[in-house]
Amino acid sequence: MMKSTCIFLSLLAPSAAFVAPSASQSSTRLLAQSSSRAEFLRDVTTAVVGVTAAAVVQQPFAAFADETLPSGVAIKVVKSGEGPKPDIGELAAIRFNSFAGENKIDDVFATPEPYYTRVGSGGLIKGVEEVLPKMRVGDRWILTIPGNLAFGAKGRPASAGKPRIPANCEIIFEVEMVGLPGKEPELIELIGDA
Repeated sequence: MMKSTCIFLSLLAPSAAFVAPSASQSSTRLLAQSSSRAEFLRDVTTAVVGVTAAAVVQQPFAAFADETLPSGVAIKVVKSGEGPKPDIGELAAIRFNSFAGENKIDDVFATPEPYYTRVGSGGLIKGVEEVLPKMRVGDRWILTIPGNLAFGAKGRPASAGKPRIPANCEIIFEVEMVGLPGKEPELIELIGDA
């Protein structure tokens, strides 16, 4: 939003077109200034439309959610999987990245191994813990998690390689369920015992 405001203000800079001409200016200059006023009004109209479009585009994914849970977590389905769903307490392999505004919190998509977690164990933020049991292996979702189900009123202080997260900050969390070690057929069963 700050960028949009700066762009809008920079487009307002030609406001000199509204300065009244002095008596010593020629009528040609007055005619040119009238033309500038028309251009200025066109530019301002374009800027207002552009700023409005930028504000819509920068809205959180919640505005484009496929489903919003009663808790306020919004889910946008990127890819639907066909695999099994995890049970509470079951080990799940996930890949994810998360953002607080423009600040990247974490990115497990960039690592060679997935992140392993026990579903419902509290090892992840509450909004993600609520959603994991609903996912199937192969699902990839973008979650918009309200601050109260993320880092809450305390936020999180900065740590090595991790940004500070302000209090009640909304978190965008993209998560993919890549495996359920307890429910998937073992590799030896798929290729046979040689």
